[in-house]
Amino acid sequence: MVSPPARYLVLFQYLGSRYSGVMETSNDQSVIGVQNYLEKAAQNLKPIVPIKFHISSRTDTGVHALCNSAHLDIQRPPGKPAFNEKQLICSLNYHLRPEPIRILNAYRVTNSFHARFSALSRTYIYRVLMGCAHHSEVPVFEKDLCWAPVGGQLNVPAMREAAQFLLGTHDFSTFRSLNAETPFHSPVRTIFQVDIQPTSGFMSHHYEQRGLEFWELKFRSRSFLYRQVRRMVGALVAVGQGKLTPHHIKELLERKDSRAFPPSAMAPPSGLFLKSVEYNEAGR
Repeated sequence: MVSPPARYLVLFQYLGSRYSGVMETSNDQSVIGVQNYLEKAAQNLKPIVPIKFHISSRTDTGVHALCNSAHLDIQRPPGKPAFNEKQLICSLNYHLRPEPIRILNAYRVTNSFHARFSALSRTYIYRVLMGCAHHSEVPVFEKDLCWAPVGGQLNVPAMREAAQFLLGTHDFSTFRSLNAETPFHSPVRTIFQVDIQPTSGFMSHHYEQRGLEFWELKFRSRSFLYRQVRRMVGALVAVGQGKLTPHHIKELLERKDSRAFPPSAMAPPSGLFLKSVEYNEAGR
């Protein structure tokens, strides 16, 4: 008798620089998605039915994840017990070598759990490096892991003032890029948190004399629109550079028009990290 499939929530991280994004792509592309590698690794578990990862949060080419999440169902042959969490983590990580993708944790969940729709919120951070007059001054250890806007220091108090306009529930039409799914998604989102805080770089204490400063911009919401975080970061950095005033952020929100966004202001993908996806522990 075939046992019913077991559903798991898995938490995983990856360096996004070498992938087309997290979502599955055609395998004949030169650069494919993180999901392709996850599902290829999972087939080594020898399930009866091919394993599909249902990913909670989409990330684009070049965007990283400290912790993304997905659920998957595993149906084993008759007589084979369900994997325990440790077995699943070790096996998937073994077969993911040598990709910069790692399974961090796994939880057995109910069959009604959905990684995307059960999420309470998502938190992104964006790493900005100040003090570089040219991109060649970015430390080699930070390549593709931060954004160094040219022009020296940023006016952080002005950026923090501008960030307050983003908090709460708004129509974020101006702060989304258009794609094929745009007509099917409401532009209204609620931003729970925006923080701008100093942080450290990788081994930055060894080159303190260079006067480089790392900052993190943190955003938390139940969900975000397509490229919304990169647009919000770009606009806040433009405020820090004096190209926009804090009040311009309010005006951009009120325009409710993607075409009103300054065309050169979107932040690049390299500094963006999905930090976490939050769930109700009892709901798992």
